[in-house]
Amino acid sequence: MAVRDELVVAIAERYGGSLRGEKARIVDEFVAVSGYHRKHAMRLLREGRTGKRSGPRLARRVYDEAVREVLVVLWEASDRICGKRLKPLLPVLIEGMERHGHLQLAAEVRAALLRVSAAPIDRALRPVRERAGGQPRRRAVPSAVRRSVPVRTFSDWHDPPPGFFEADLVAHSGPKASGSFVQTLVLTDIATGWTECAPLLVREQGLLVEVLTEMREHLPFAVLGFDTDNDSVFMNETVQEYCRIAGVEFTRCRPYRKNDQAWVEQKNGSVVRRMVGYRRFEGLEAAATLAHLYARVRLFVNFFQPSFKLAEKTREGARVRKRHHPPATPCQRLLADPRTVRDRVTALKANLDPVHLLAEIRATQQRLVALADKPMTGDAPAPTLEVFLAGLRTAWKEGEVRPTAQPAVKAVRWWRSRRDPFETTWPLLRQWFDAEPERTGRELFERLQAEHPGVYPDGQLRTLQRRLKGWRREAARRLVFATSTVEPGFATGAEVPYAAAE
Repeated sequence: MAVRDELVVAIAERYGGSLRGEKARIVDEFVAVSGYHRKHAMRLLREGRTGKRSGPRLARRVYDEAVREVLVVLWEASDRICGKRLKPLLPVLIEGMERHGHLQLAAEVRAALLRVSAAPIDRALRPVRERAGGQPRRRAVPSAVRRSVPVRTFSDWHDPPPGFFEADLVAHSGPKASGSFVQTLVLTDIATGWTECAPLLVREQGLLVEVLTEMREHLPFAVLGFDTDNDSVFMNETVQEYCRIAGVEFTRCRPYRKNDQAWVEQKNGSVVRRMVGYRRFEGLEAAATLAHLYARVRLFVNFFQPSFKLAEKTREGARVRKRHHPPATPCQRLLADPRTVRDRVTALKANLDPVHLLAEIRATQQRLVALADKPMTGDAPAPTLEVFLAGLRTAWKEGEVRPTAQPAVKAVRWWRSRRDPFETTWPLLRQWFDAEPERTGRELFERLQAEHPGVYPDGQLRTLQRRLKGWRREAARRLVFATSTVEPGFATGAEVPYAAAE
């Protein structure tokens, strides 16, 4: 752009003093070099000025600051989903928050929010988002039950009615997989994306059947199919007999093919890990708290979290093109499907408050973090609904707000775990260093080994080098600032904390 501006200044005067034919030739050359449109190039040469770029034209902004502020609140109330998913949710979310007294919008602001598209939403929220920021397993011999359960791949679903679920287990073992820990049973409906979660205290087939029975009672539609992976907690006579008696079609995916269960695998991350995180949860109290959390999550996710659903996928050579349906919540897909009964879903949806649900989810997440990180301390008091609602406007300034997404703070060990091997020789080493400060740590260590043979093994060299580094830093500080101030422990050779020595 700078070269184009220089070119305009260089030929504008010649262009103004030329005849008609010569001007046409100059414009042709200028357009060929600069790439400008011909009319724009003639205007620049005629006026003799450069094409100065201006900033954003504020007068042409369609959505003002009031709309942006309300968008931030709605984005926080939707648990920070993208603009394409937030756009279809806005009418439902605004109506729900106004019905419960959480929003009072002016008519022009409400009209602007209902007509805003996904791209302006993402542009308005961009500064807000910026602030907020092996070995192959041995193949087991298939059991008789596994051989008797039919295989269903990802391409065998076609267009099933609501009620065919994929199931999976999510382990809450934290950094280690040993011992007993809570697991989450996840069910995802293929047709609508309806997701249900429930905690399992232990991996046991009888408990799995009991939890599955409880989940079926809370579902707004019947379970027609149950598709699982090849885990032994699913592939057994108990689960197979349960599905046969209940009239549920029992299928499984191919071993070591996670794409066969892409629907539930996606929900493992977007629902369970997003809400619970990666900490370790064990014991009855953790399982009860997870059950309390999932009772709110099922309502929030299924009624107020739009998701994409793949419409078709075509391959052109190496390029794969995907087309998705417009984002919709599982509840909206369920109501739009003529093959289901809608009365129970409509009655459940009528009295739901999205902000109240999200506030309870945040409070329960805080209790989970307290259980995982500090099991012996009491829970922090949960904020009231009014405080939570008031914080939606500025929550983005704090960055990540989900307590389960924040890593656990590791305690720093500052004490020494073993006796100091140089406890009696630090004064002598300090005298050697003061006399010959240019000596390296290895030279001082070899001199010490020569005077005390067999006392100091080679593995203790690093301890001396760390202390020597502190002495050199002290000497450099005195040299630069002309001060005799010394750090405690270095002048006398006294004990220093372990973290400082590191």
